[in-house]
Amino acid sequence: MSKELVYIISPYAGNVQANVAFAIRCCRMAIQQGFVPIAVHLLYPQILNDKDPVEREVGLELGLNILRHCAAAWVCGTRISPGMEGEIQAAQQLNIPIKYVEEIT
Repeated sequence: MSKELVYIISPYAGNVQANVAFAIRCCRMAIQQGFVPIAVHLLYPQILNDKDPVEREVGLELGLNILRHCAAAWVCGTRISPGMEGEIQAAQQLNIPIKYVEEIT
């Protein structure tokens, strides 16, 4: 198994239940491929209130701090939310390789 951290970028807001289930599938796929997935949107909304703009911003900043330590970022699915776009831009600025994964098994 690889010890490479992969930052999972997938939707959260909207249909939260379906989006969380999708993020979990993305993480499982990364594990099956030998990576260590990091999906901050499965963690920080449990601790911080995503509906509070100040707490949401804290969560986004915490996520970006973790992104800096990842070997790659995977953009999962075909819909890009504004939060995902920010993560993609940050990965590009940090020269972190980005993989687009449309099919999640």
